[in-house]
Amino acid sequence: MNERQGFSLAGIPFVGFCLLLAAFGIWLVLSSAGHQPPLASFFGGVVVLVFTAFLLKGFFQVAPNEGQVMQLFGKYAGTVREEGLRWTNPFYSRRRVSLRVRNFESGKLKVNDSDGNPIEIAAVVVWQVVDTAEAVFQVDDYENFVHIQSESALRQMAQNYPYDAHDDGKPSLRSHGEVINNHLRDEIQARLDKAGVSVIEARISHLAYAQEIAQAMLQRQQASAIVAARGRIVEGAVGMVAMALDSLREQGVVELDEERKAAMVSNLLVVLCGDRATQPVVNTGTLYGG
Repeated sequence: MNERQGFSLAGIPFVGFCLLLAAFGIWLVLSSAGHQPPLASFFGGVVVLVFTAFLLKGFFQVAPNEGQVMQLFGKYAGTVREEGLRWTNPFYSRRRVSLRVRNFESGKLKVNDSDGNPIEIAAVVVWQVVDTAEAVFQVDDYENFVHIQSESALRQMAQNYPYDAHDDGKPSLRSHGEVINNHLRDEIQARLDKAGVSVIEARISHLAYAQEIAQAMLQRQQASAIVAARGRIVEGAVGMVAMALDSLREQGVVELDEERKAAMVSNLLVVLCGDRATQPVVNTGTLYGG
C-alpha cells in the first residue's frame, strides 16, 4: 500500500461557508414565528443548524512536516500534507503522523564479533517517515518497529566484522568507521523499507570489549604496542650504528677489525636500545689490551 493524496479543502473559506449556513438556519428559526404554520420553517432551521454542526467535524489542522492519514469506514482514503486549517469529509477518521527527522540511540548490545570475541556495541540512528500509508498500515507500531529492527541490524552487522583489524585489507569495527556506518545504514534500511521509513544516518556510538575479556584484550594491545615500539627503536638504532661505522671509515678516524666492529656494534645497541640510561666506562688502556 502506497501513500496517495487525500481529499481536503482550504479551511478558511469553508469557515465562511459554515457561518453563512448557520446564519441561514438561525434566520429560519427566528422567522418561523411570523409564518403559518410555523413548524415547517422552525424544523427547517433546526435541520440546517444540525447539518452545519456536522460539517464542523470535518475541520482539522496540519502542522509543518506532518501528515494526516484518513480512513473512511476502515478503508484508506489518502493522506493530507498541506499545512494549515483544512476541511474534509466529516465521516473520515484521521490519524496524525509526524514527518519530522527523528533519532534514537540503541541500548548497549552484547554480541560476538567475527572472531568470536564478546563486545559491547551501540548505535545512533537518524530516520524519517516518507510514506505515511506504509508506516500506519504495513506495521502495527512503526516507532517500535524502527527500534527493534535497528537493534537487530546492528547485531547482525557486528557479527560480520572483527573488533580489531589483523589484516590491513579487511575492515574492522574499530578502524573503519565510515565503512561500518554505511553497512549499518544499509542493513537498517533494508529492514525498514516495508514500514515507509528512510534511514538518513546510522553510526556507532559505543564500542568496547565485554568486561570479562576487557583486561586480557588490553594486555594484548599493550603487548602489540610494545613490540611495535621495540621494532621501531631497533630499526633506528641499527641505522645509527651503520651511520657511525660509515663515518669512521670515510673520515679515517680509526681502523677497526671485524671483532672490534662487532664489539662496538654491541655496545652501541645496548646504549640505544636499553630501557635505562647507561653508565659510561673510560678505557685507559690500549684498544686491544683493554
